Amino acid sequence: MPTLVVLPTYNEILNVEPMLRALRSAVPLVDILVVDDSSPDGTAVAVRRVADELGQISLLERATKDGLGGAYRAGFSWGLEHEYDSFVEIDCDFSHDPNALPTLLEASGRADVVIGSRYVTGGAIPNWALSRRLLSRSGNRYASFMLGLKVADATAGYRVYSAKALESIKFRDVRADGYGFQIEMTYRSRRAGLSILEVPISFSDRERGESKMSGTIIVEALVLVTIWALQRPFRR
Repeated sequence: MPTLVVLPTYNEILNVEPMLRALRSAVPLVDILVVDDSSPDGTAVAVRRVADELGQISLLERATKDGLGGAYRAGFSWGLEHEYDSFVEIDCDFSHDPNALPTLLEASGRADVVIGSRYVTGGAIPNWALSRRLLSRSGNRYASFMLGLKVADATAGYRVYSAKALESIKFRDVRADGYGFQIEMTYRSRRAGLSILEVPISFSDRERGESKMSGTIIVEALVLVTIWALQRPFRR
């Protein structure tokens, strides 16, 4: 299937070239779309240079910094216009191992949505402090219980969606960002009756550059989960 890796970036000059090379090595036949939010550090310049060398790499530059959710919505829309059948979400900071992508793509032949999960058997989070691990697990369990997701890692950002799945959940209407974006995409997928498969992955912290995650994004996700849960009876 024609597959597009959607790679959101903002100030990832230290990571974007190594990530593009690692993706090309791991999955030589897939195309890559970098969605860059006008990074002032020259990320887009690096992408163009590597694209000229490796090929099968496109760049979508956005005028303003609009967050992770906005980047994925733009990337998915671009990919559907170019008639791709399968779409990959992956972070540029190497927290998601590109070498695990062939396994996720293989699993996508058996499900509408594939999630690279830290919290199923075989998944791992090396070097996380216990407090951070408990916070993440608790947040995921809360979201799954409140929304009936039946998913262990609803906040995971390493995923594969089929084109049919994206169209059926009306992804363009998703307005959440960060963790909230991933949870809302999972919730919409479950409500649409799509098949969801979790595949174990090892998740690592970034080694280069600054994290984009913040307490605000975490709070937003928890608030949205509570609101959606309260709306569930009325949706039925």
